[in-house]
Amino acid sequence: MKIALGNDHAAVEMKFEIQKYLEELGHEVVNFGTDTPERVDYPVIGEQVALCVAKGEADRGVLICGTGVGISLAANKVPGIRAAVCSDTTTAHLVREHNEANIIAFGARIVGAELAKDIVKSFLDAEVCGGRHAERVEMLRGLERKYMKEA
Repeated sequence: MKIALGNDHAAVEMKFEIQKYLEELGHEVVNFGTDTPERVDYPVIGEQVALCVAKGEADRGVLICGTGVGISLAANKVPGIRAAVCSDTTTAHLVREHNEANIIAFGARIVGAELAKDIVKSFLDAEVCGGRHAERVEMLRGLERKYMKEA
């Protein structure tokens, strides 16, 4: 699987750990994040990863900032993206399975490296289950279309 990975300055060390972990699992990683602690703007990184995933250039995305919230908010502005902040493995699994999330985000200041790896693995291993959940995901797509027309 090809994974778009992005981070801001608050998550440089964790990004390196997650990148290594993803590569050990056999995934190809496209790095959109910063490699230094110099300040960067998380909306830029969130958008870059989201565009990569939305265009089909990556299968899924992983975003990391201080809390995971800001960078996920940026990603969710890109049509076709469903980015979810996850601080546990159950949520990471369910957002993929039920909500067809294509990007997860978490905070380097919130979860430790080992939990972050477990979150990523849970997300990547989950399969979309469809059924009644597909109807709700289609409702989300409808909202996106509705408000894109009005913008």
